Amino acid sequence: MDPYLLAAILATVITIVVYTVVGWQPIADCMRMWLRRDYWTAYNTVEFLAWGTKAAVIVPGLVFGFEIWWLHVLTLGTSVALIWASMRKLLPTLIAFNTLWIFLSMTVIVRRFMEGGGA
Repeated sequence: MDPYLLAAILATVITIVVYTVVGWQPIADCMRMWLRRDYWTAYNTVEFLAWGTKAAVIVPGLVFGFEIWWLHVLTLGTSVALIWASMRKLLPTLIAFNTLWIFLSMTVIVRRFMEGGGA
């Protein structure tokens, strides 16, 4: 079986189980918050853009096995922004995660330049 197909099937099963345990309606209500104008505060907008940028770094590396190194420049900035957003929402796990991500991004950037890759 194709590994991508197997991964999609397993992810679907896990998602169905989690959504069933948590409740489909509460999850749908939560996701609909993106459609409400009042949801898009400064910190929620920063959070949305930052997670999108991190996904752009993570997905190619994990799924396709290659790194888009210059996106780490963006994730460095988004990690700083997410620490600010996390303070607005008082989310210590996100502060810790994004502090670690700053080190990750800086390591990739420095490694790239030290290897002579430059821009």
